[in-house]
Amino acid sequence: MNKKDNKLLEIKNLVTRYYIPEGSVKAVNGISYSLNRGEVLGVVGESGSGKSAHALSILKLIQKPFGEIIEGQVLFEKSNLLELSTREMNKIRGKEIAMIFQDSMTSLNPVFTIGFQLTETIMQHLSFNKKQAKERAIALLEEVGIPDGEAQLHRYPHQFSGGMRQRIMIAMAISCNPKLLIADEATTALDVTIQAQIIDMMKGLQVRRNMAIIWISHDLGVISEIAKNVNVMYAGYIVERGMVKDILNEPYHPYTRVLLRSIPRIKKGGESKLISIPGSPPDLLKIIPGAKCPFSSRCKYATSLCLEKNPELEKIDEEERYVACFHWKKIRSACD
Repeated sequence: MNKKDNKLLEIKNLVTRYYIPEGSVKAVNGISYSLNRGEVLGVVGESGSGKSAHALSILKLIQKPFGEIIEGQVLFEKSNLLELSTREMNKIRGKEIAMIFQDSMTSLNPVFTIGFQLTETIMQHLSFNKKQAKERAIALLEEVGIPDGEAQLHRYPHQFSGGMRQRIMIAMAISCNPKLLIADEATTALDVTIQAQIIDMMKGLQVRRNMAIIWISHDLGVISEIAKNVNVMYAGYIVERGMVKDILNEPYHPYTRVLLRSIPRIKKGGESKLISIPGSPPDLLKIIPGAKCPFSSRCKYATSLCLEKNPELEKIDEEERYVACFHWKKIRSACD
C-alpha cells in the first residue's frame, strides 16, 4: 500500500462557527491537513485556538443553533462525513471514530454502572449479546490497567479516582476497535504521575491496534511524548505543521517559538523563570478571516505586510514542513 492509499482522514478548508448572543465566533478558519492510518498527530495551541472545535467538527458534533460547520470537507476513508445523515454518523461515532474528553466525570453517566455503559456501547456497534459484551468489557478494563474487571463492572463512576475514570473512558473509546481515536485534553486534569502512566498506556494501545490518534493538548511537552507530527493552531488557523522533533528543535513560526519558550524549565540551582506570551489572543468575534495575520499584534517580527493579509500555510521543505508566516526565514536565522 503506497502512502497515498494509506490516507485515513483528509480535512479540506474546514470552517466552523459558534453562535453566541454577541455574534459569530470564528472558531475554525479554513484549515486543511491529512492523517494516515496508524499515525499519531498532535494538535497544540492556547485555549480558544480552535483545537477542540475542529475535533468536534470531524464528528459533526457542532450543530445549530449553537454553532455550524459552514464550509469544507471531512473525508474519512474518502467519504465526506459532513454530507452524512445523523443516522449514518451514529454508525461511525464510537465504532469507526471514537473520542475521549477531558472531564471523565461529565462524560460518564453517574446513574449507571460502568459495566452498563461499556456493554451498551459494545452491543450497539458490534451486535454482541449480553454475555459476549460483558466478557469483552472485562477484557477491556484489564487491558487499560483496571484489575479485577468483573467486580469493577458493578461500580459507579464516582467510586473511581480521576485516573481510573479516564482509563474507563479509554476502554469505552477502544471497545469497538476504532480506526481513529481523538483525545481532547485527555490527561490535562490528572497529576503528572498518572498523566505519564496514561500516555505510556496509550502508546501501547496505539501500537497493538494500529489506531490513528489525534491528540489535542495545550502542552507541547505532552505532545512530544506521544505524537510523531503536530499541528500548531492559533485563532482557528494551523500556523505550523511538521514532525514534532523538528518543530521542537527549530520552530519557524513566531507563535510556536514563544509557545515553546513559555514552558517552565527548572534551571541549575532550582530556580526557574516563567516566560509568558506577550499581549492577548485575538477576539474571535471581531477578527476578519484573511484580513491580517492574527498573531501580528503579539509578534515582534510583524511588519506592515502582516497587517494587510494573513499568510497562507505553505510547504517549505521536502520533509512535510509547513508554516504560515511571511518572515519564517528571518525567524529561522534568529538567535534568541
